[in-house]
Amino acid sequence: MTLPRKLRYAMVGGGRDAFIGAVHRKAAALDGQIELVAAALSANPDKARASGRDLFLPDDRNHGSWQDLLADELKRPAHERIDFVSIVTPNHLHFPVAQAFVDAGFHVVCDKPLVHTSAQAQALVDAVKRQGTVFGVTHNYTGYPLVRQMRDMVRNGVIGSIRKVIVEYHQGWLATAVEATGNKQAAWRMDPALSGLAGAMGDIGSHAENLMATVTGLEVEAICADLAATGAGRTLDDDAQILLRLKGGVRAALLASQICIGSENDLRLRVFGSSGTLDWSQENPNRLTHTPLGETPRTLTRGGPGLCEAATRASRLPAGHPEGFIEAFANIYLGVAADIRARLAGGVADAIDADYPTVEDGARGVRFIEKVLESAASDQKWTAME
Repeated sequence: MTLPRKLRYAMVGGGRDAFIGAVHRKAAALDGQIELVAAALSANPDKARASGRDLFLPDDRNHGSWQDLLADELKRPAHERIDFVSIVTPNHLHFPVAQAFVDAGFHVVCDKPLVHTSAQAQALVDAVKRQGTVFGVTHNYTGYPLVRQMRDMVRNGVIGSIRKVIVEYHQGWLATAVEATGNKQAAWRMDPALSGLAGAMGDIGSHAENLMATVTGLEVEAICADLAATGAGRTLDDDAQILLRLKGGVRAALLASQICIGSENDLRLRVFGSSGTLDWSQENPNRLTHTPLGETPRTLTRGGPGLCEAATRASRLPAGHPEGFIEAFANIYLGVAADIRARLAGGVADAIDADYPTVEDGARGVRFIEKVLESAASDQKWTAME
């Protein structure tokens, strides 16, 4: 049975002057399946309400704090309540907000990295299992159709057994100390109290790890990490080089840096197998290069022929009409929505429809960040993931 209405959601964070909140709202709205009905858009009550008015939220669902939002939703009859909450705050608020909403029985979408510590992550995993709720983490790059195609080709042995993986995420926006110039986005990311114990590793390294894990399906067994804080006065990393040993003897390298002048949002994944290579770049996301052993490289295009079902369903337009960041983000929201709708109908969602990073994926990412920090602080060459 199909739920005869849009899913209703509330947003915590993402008000005026925020970057990612607007991206979430556009992505959630893209396919006409989800509508924003309530919010607490800032930690500052006046700014929160002003931001809600910008979005034409009714006064009775435009709140000055997330606690007021939750209390109001719990007082409403079930047919008026939100179906899920989207958390797009700085990292330090992810855990308390997510924990409170899960404990109250609400489904959750949370930005990455999931939380500050693996203990918090495990608490969320346990809470989600206890409540039986949906919990999505917006590692949005896994929503790209050709990332899903890449995953399908790797898992089905198209390039043989994996030998080596290289994942790189380079930006240049923190090449100077912009956090000291009033840049809000830089300021909280370089503040350990808000960002957590990792800088670039938490912000973009978490995406790199998730992309690698999603496509290859391989667990990290050991880490050799080198982190640097190159900006004057910074205590958190802005540059990372990490060697990895993956399950099955596969070697990998993860590079994550926000000080590479000239780099914009340069995320790239290459998977080298015994009979071929796959190469995908986020800045050219509608192309996937497949190089079979001894043959000429071939290019697969988003929306083009020969793609798997997951990649095909994730596309909205024919080949040659570029799709990008917002559409990939929207695919994560569609996956969460499919899972919620199926549960509301008393069923189980189709696995391809309900394709999104889960709370377990987010928790693995937090453990990975902690082990990277442990490795970087150690004199040992290798740090085990155990």
